[in-house]
Amino acid sequence: MYNFLLFPRDELKLGMPAYSFFCQTSHLTSMACQGFDFNASIYEGISYLSRAQESAAKVRLGTNSPSLGVMKSSSPPTIADSVFVERIRLRIKHWRNSCKKSGTKTSKDEEIIISLRNIVLGSELFKSRPCLTIDVCSERQVQLILEMLVDFSDDFLPLVIPSKGGTTQAVRIVLANSKEDKEFMEREVHSLEEKESKKIRGFREVIDLISASQKPVISHNCLNDCTFIHSKFIVPLPSEVDEFESSMHMIFPKVLDMIYLMKKSGTMRKVTNIRNALTFLNTHFFAPVDMEIPDQDTVNKGKIDGLDALRLSYLFMKLCSILKISPIVTRSGNRRLAPELEDFTNVFHPCSTNIQESCSEDVGLWNNNTRKINSEHLVFLWGFKFGMTAGMLKSVLRASHDIFSGEFDVRFVDKSCAIVVFWQPGLSKDFLDVMNSEEIGGGLKELVSDGLRVTCYETYRTMCRLGLWEMDLAESLERALESFVSDTEINNERKSSSEIHWCNDNVINLDDL
Repeated sequence: MYNFLLFPRDELKLGMPAYSFFCQTSHLTSMACQGFDFNASIYEGISYLSRAQESAAKVRLGTNSPSLGVMKSSSPPTIADSVFVERIRLRIKHWRNSCKKSGTKTSKDEEIIISLRNIVLGSELFKSRPCLTIDVCSERQVQLILEMLVDFSDDFLPLVIPSKGGTTQAVRIVLANSKEDKEFMEREVHSLEEKESKKIRGFREVIDLISASQKPVISHNCLNDCTFIHSKFIVPLPSEVDEFESSMHMIFPKVLDMIYLMKKSGTMRKVTNIRNALTFLNTHFFAPVDMEIPDQDTVNKGKIDGLDALRLSYLFMKLCSILKISPIVTRSGNRRLAPELEDFTNVFHPCSTNIQESCSEDVGLWNNNTRKINSEHLVFLWGFKFGMTAGMLKSVLRASHDIFSGEFDVRFVDKSCAIVVFWQPGLSKDFLDVMNSEEIGGGLKELVSDGLRVTCYETYRTMCRLGLWEMDLAESLERALESFVSDTEINNERKSSSEIHWCNDNVINLDDL
């Protein structure tokens, strides 16, 4: 996937939606590194027309279109209408009889007479079939001809020929060999029409295919992206927001805005850049996501230049993992989106929430019930019995040792690992020392014998820095501990502690699973 710009050609001289463009400099740098030919793009361009321009182009080009399902006129015919219909009826009758006779064996003199008669009647060929072109002066005459052909014969296929001014120039009547031949011609004309339409649509074919799939669309900045697509590929933006929302809903039934999803779910503060959002989530949440990336060299270097679509998909999967939402939907009816994500779709207006907007390197939470603690007061636990809840684990710890007689909290990060925060300074260090000593006893000794493991917050920070990610946080922490030559490496890193905002309502709690 690549980011690229559309410098539209205007070979039809219809007037493009816009001749200007905007692009972030970082995108230009990435595209240049990938060998994008800017000169070819600017001078040759990429054709596309909006839906409104496509309609105008068809009128200007005068594309033939079959007229099917003609509605009877509600107004009574006038004397002039009756005279016109009868004259055209006789002309078509003589032309049809002449075409039928030309297929039978006749003398040379009769062939010459029939040929001259066809010339006088205006007979031509359309795809090796005889046809008759009737010029018209008004749309009323077109309606009268089409009504008359419905009752006249089943082997006629009428084609309306528009003029460049937008009105109908003539009606072309094609004589089919049979009913099956008529149906074949209808399909053939539709196929030619579709092929011409694709040439006219150009790059907009991509937008139409996405729309036809009816699949959810993921956007990082919904309002900006959708207004751009609407103005360039659909029609000019309407004056009212409600009209715009209704129009976009017809094009893309479900649009997910990642910025809105991050704000409303309380996952993070205002971060408008995709790369920064991913960095924030990778730093503060354990949510491993497996994704195939084409260029592994760029991944190993920590860069995915130019792959915004891939980054956006990765961000979406990260958020779903953190919010405990499965994006995979079982096929049932027309449902294509998880029910939990329905509330975050089709938000085409800037959302105003009470979420704190500032952004820093701390783990920020947006709840009045927050307490600031030092990262040294956190301890990671794993290896406890499967199926335990945070409340059960807290009760077991409280009964295991006197060090848990003070105030402390327990929250799960995932099913394999939990965090313990000691509100009294120094208790976390004492707990780690007890776990590493040979004098451990009582209930805590039983927990250790069952496989309980602990480590400090700096192990987690180093694990993130080294990228030692596994499916379970417990396995990742084990790898981080194995990578240390001695415990002094961890102790040296403890010198750079940081403050963290702890909120009971904002840490992932697996009790609700």
